[in-house]
Amino acid sequence: MNTKKLQLPDAENLFADLANKIRPDINKNTALVGVRTGGVWLAQRLQQELGLMNPLGILDISFYRDDFDRIGLHPKVKPSEIPFQVTDSHIILVDDILYTGRTIRAAINELFDYGRPASIRLAILVDRGKRELPIAAQYVGAEVVLPSGKMLNLQQGGDKKLRLSIYDKQLPA
Repeated sequence: MNTKKLQLPDAENLFADLANKIRPDINKNTALVGVRTGGVWLAQRLQQELGLMNPLGILDISFYRDDFDRIGLHPKVKPSEIPFQVTDSHIILVDDILYTGRTIRAAINELFDYGRPASIRLAILVDRGKRELPIAAQYVGAEVVLPSGKMLNLQQGGDKKLRLSIYDKQLPA
């Protein structure tokens, strides 16, 4: 049995790298939209770090998920908040972990309900690979490969510091 523990990258270092990758592409028409929950944490920090003037958008994609009929409604659904005009905006969609691509598909579907953006680019802290949909991020903090049956989680402490952790995937009953 392999007892070697997988070494995860430092989430704070990944955040700094991600901000540096995004910075050259920022202009006055750039708006950030974070996907709840981890994507919002990242987007809030990026908004401050990059000094963006447009207000921050927040998406809760619960109603847009393609597995809604299987998993039901998450008990902590919150409304989405898009406090700017989406039409003709250059949006950077921010999420914590990219895996199958289904969360991002749902987020893009919801964004289009608010209008037709000029462009959407994707910023991800960690790309896990194993896509089920043709989704790719333009800005990536790191790529991480996990053993089968393992999931990755982003946590934010009371100090607002970001941390990555691994947990076992729960198999459907």
